[in-house]
Amino acid sequence: MPALPVLYERRGPVAHLTMNRPRYRNAQNSAMTYALDDAFYRAADDPEVKVLVLSGAGDHFSAGHDIGTPERDAHLPFERRAGLWWDHSDKAGAESRYARESEVYLGMCRRWRELPKPVIASVQGACVAGGLMLAWVCDLIVASEDAYFADPVVRMGIPGVEYFAHPWVMPPRIAKEFLYTGDPMSAQRAYEVGMVNRVVVRDELAASTEELALRIASMPRLGLALTKRAVNQAEDLQGLHAGMDSVFGLHHLAHAHNAETAADPLGGMDIAAMKKASTS
Repeated sequence: MPALPVLYERRGPVAHLTMNRPRYRNAQNSAMTYALDDAFYRAADDPEVKVLVLSGAGDHFSAGHDIGTPERDAHLPFERRAGLWWDHSDKAGAESRYARESEVYLGMCRRWRELPKPVIASVQGACVAGGLMLAWVCDLIVASEDAYFADPVVRMGIPGVEYFAHPWVMPPRIAKEFLYTGDPMSAQRAYEVGMVNRVVVRDELAASTEELALRIASMPRLGLALTKRAVNQAEDLQGLHAGMDSVFGLHHLAHAHNAETAADPLGGMDIAAMKKASTS
């Protein structure tokens, strides 16, 4: 029996959601994305849950979207939940890619950001590309000292991942360097630029995150929900929502350009090519 792509456990007032594809550094296929959606809904509906913790099994939080594991399932249909775009699986070209990514990337992440309970990301090892999206929808990020953050998709000719929060989670000039180089950012540097709340030693990551979650869980549920909504609204007034819409269009312009001029919509950059580029 295959392992569940997401594990769910409630410990008192804290729901723990754990991405469970450690063999592939928790690369996100559609099965994992929809399992995460189920887990977020479950926690949202449980009156005993006050706070959620999102983590990754194994050595890494998430290496990003699944672009080449044996369980890659981008071509398969799933029941759509995040928007009203049609099924992508029987379409071609931009009509397929835009519909799918509107659903599983931008749409899912936006909805998870609005979950009216605090969510804490507990990050170790790689938090890359699509992994950033999952960490950024969380309200707080606790990172271990060995964690690193990167968005290398400019190597594909694409201006960042679909949930384009870069200029809001870090200063614009830092965001430009982060994207232009594709270089990994250490946990300490991420803390210095305000992207991460706390940096702890690896052995203390789980306990430190749990301690923070329990402290927050002692606050009134409605007070937490309204406070989260207030800060999210402030971000949106600073242009986050509209900015993501505009960059999502640029993202798909890049995919279309690659499809016409390169080997595929990813510019020919498969897992091996991306790994080689990031270490050269």
